[in-house]
Amino acid sequence: MRKTLLALSLVAASTPVLAADYSDDIHKNDYKFVNFNLMYSVGEKPEASTGSNAHDYLEMEFGGRSGIFDLYGYVDVFNLLSNDDADDTDKANGQKDKIFMKFAPRMSIDAMTGYDLSFGPVQELYVASVFEWDGGRDTTFGVNTQKIGLGSDINMPWFGKMGLNLYATYDSNKNDWNGYQISTNWFKPFYSFSNGSFIAYQGYIDYQFGMKDEYASASNGGAMFNGLYWHNDRFAVGYGLKAYYNVYGIKDSDALESTGVSHYFDVTYKF
Repeated sequence: MRKTLLALSLVAASTPVLAADYSDDIHKNDYKFVNFNLMYSVGEKPEASTGSNAHDYLEMEFGGRSGIFDLYGYVDVFNLLSNDDADDTDKANGQKDKIFMKFAPRMSIDAMTGYDLSFGPVQELYVASVFEWDGGRDTTFGVNTQKIGLGSDINMPWFGKMGLNLYATYDSNKNDWNGYQISTNWFKPFYSFSNGSFIAYQGYIDYQFGMKDEYASASNGGAMFNGLYWHNDRFAVGYGLKAYYNVYGIKDSDALESTGVSHYFDVTYKF
């Protein structure tokens, strides 16, 4: 995945840059959104070889821009519509966390300094961060990480504007730094209907590397989400195929599958 991102960056090196201009008003590009997504996942990894790992969840997704701040985040609540005691879910019997939260704020270096820092395909630079927490029941394998690094918006052929961020990861459960993560995301409308609705290819890549042997059975791994969504002003309906490779630094094995694919089905209401 890293080679793919590098190749895309090299291809875009000659692409004209649409630089972020904050010389007159740092709030002129402000916007915000809130979505409620009702989702159902099948085959989510990591997955025990004896289970089927299928469950529903409600996701409140939000984000936007305000001055120097760029924000993306979501809160997931699992098994909203299904029985906690069902055998076909990894969230069964009250043994797993019922909630997961991710907040990813970035601060624009261009807007903070007042300088145009664009170059090549890079439109804007950020101090980028990610905060991830689960419900806190599982103190051994639970998620409590913070990531900090350098972020950017890049202009790519066909895709247009994409995010590309590189982080160092701090694991608060281990009280130690543990590797790095490179992430990118995209949203590309590619077919429009006469009524104004459209179909978009949207997704992301999160790739971790340099993880320590004492905390991970694999030093690198990640996931790529590929979604096809129909959108109008108020609703969206979509399907996503997510591909995993040693996700979360868990080495794929017969007992615990961390490599493979999963399927996501989504109905969204936009506020």
